[in-house]
Amino acid sequence: MDPAPAPPPPFAVHLVTGGGSSPELSLLLRSLAASRVVALDAEWKPRRRGSPAAAAPAALGDGSTSLALEASPAPPKFPTVTLLQVACRFGDGSEGERSEVFVVDLLSVPLADLWAPLRELFERPDALKLGFRFKQDLVYLSATFSAALGCDSGFDRVEPFLDVTNIYYYLKGHDRQKKLPKETKSLATICEELLSVFLSKELQCSDWSCRPLSEGQIQYAASDAYYLLGIFDLFQKKITMEGQCSSTTELTLDRHFSPVVIECSSSGYDICSGSCLMSIVTKYSEKIILTESDAKQRTSRRKEKLKIPANAKCKDKVDCSSEWQGPPPWDPSIGGDGYPKFLCDVMIEGLAKHLRCVGIDAAIPSSRKPEPRDLLNQTYKEGRILLTRDAKLLKYQYLAGNQVYRVKSLLKHDQLAEVHKMQW
Repeated sequence: MDPAPAPPPPFAVHLVTGGGSSPELSLLLRSLAASRVVALDAEWKPRRRGSPAAAAPAALGDGSTSLALEASPAPPKFPTVTLLQVACRFGDGSEGERSEVFVVDLLSVPLADLWAPLRELFERPDALKLGFRFKQDLVYLSATFSAALGCDSGFDRVEPFLDVTNIYYYLKGHDRQKKLPKETKSLATICEELLSVFLSKELQCSDWSCRPLSEGQIQYAASDAYYLLGIFDLFQKKITMEGQCSSTTELTLDRHFSPVVIECSSSGYDICSGSCLMSIVTKYSEKIILTESDAKQRTSRRKEKLKIPANAKCKDKVDCSSEWQGPPPWDPSIGGDGYPKFLCDVMIEGLAKHLRCVGIDAAIPSSRKPEPRDLLNQTYKEGRILLTRDAKLLKYQYLAGNQVYRVKSLLKHDQLAEVHKMQW
């Protein structure tokens, strides 16, 4: 039985738009300055190989970037970050802990209003930053601010920092002296294992540069940051129960932390400031440092070798149109049995279940991480049409005898309706 979709997050999401007069922006800036633990995440429009650069910096902020654009007209080397998610945790010990969750629209908030507060947060020693593989986010975020405000307006470090992947392996009993596995878990998998929360990733590849954002996009983005705090809570609880928090004396000797100790509850769960946080920062935190090489876009030199079916005809130019041009392999006019058969790639595996529920033969890849050639070979061998959202696969369409179709819809029910109404 599949896990139930996550309910609406148990918090208010502050959508930050507009300039300095925006009350949500003012609340964000106050929260950044007061937070002791901050979870961070970012979203950008997915870019395909060979596609034009992401949204130009002219669309960022309130139009104050025109001078910067005139000075540096070259397009950004990296995708432009259009959304920043921030989950702040703070408390003074008397009112307990509070959390605020923000989704910051970088296409409407002037970046000049955010740069200094973000840089101060990233480098503030008494604020622990949380993230999931955040280095790439930081590279893209730095490039976005540099393109809009000038070369000296990027970010080059985040410290102290704690990656949720490291927390996950610590909670699973991994030996800290040994290297982490190369294939790390996804955030959705970590949340499901540790929090019993199912994070749907249907909107992960949506166009984050389109406005207005849907309510689903806002909740999706906010959840990615919010549940980082929940994972940190489990880590903090384990540290407390194992008695690894510093004493009050040790705390007062640290120049970065004020001598405030929040009394433990019977479960040892309600500690986030003072000695326990200091211990976590001292023993477990790390830092992200960007170098000049990180600012250079890397290109893959790997060349994929496709096994071409015997009856495939090569063409000089490949038509990468996503419009279907039949007939399908099951068409009786070409020797088929008249029954539709599909193969759903890993990006839309959930669609296969929906298709089977309405009586349509739908399969999933035979391996967990198939190469394009594996997908096309399975498609050709089984006489199926490959359903995918990966536009890169369309360039191999002629190799599979016109058996690749790019699904345009994002949500599973919409994908089912799209496939069902196609004239196969």
